[in-house]
Amino acid sequence: MPDYTDEEYDALDEYFTKNDIMPDISRPGFFSRAYGMTVRLDPETTRIITDRAQAEHTTPAQVISTLAHKAIAATA
Repeated sequence: MPDYTDEEYDALDEYFTKNDIMPDISRPGFFSRAYGMTVRLDPETTRIITDRAQAEHTTPAQVISTLAHKAIAATA
């Protein structure tokens, strides 16, 4: 974990306190609404992708892109 200054910690605390970072993934169509993607995923798949994105500190779209690239590379 990076070594932040007290000011940086305060700024991050304020940002995450004021901004809702937890999406409502229980409803179908989360990625369509949030990212303009025209794909509909079931809530369980959405939860798995969102959990992975949070663990990897990326976006759900980046997780899907990485999975797609790996699948394409495996078939090439």
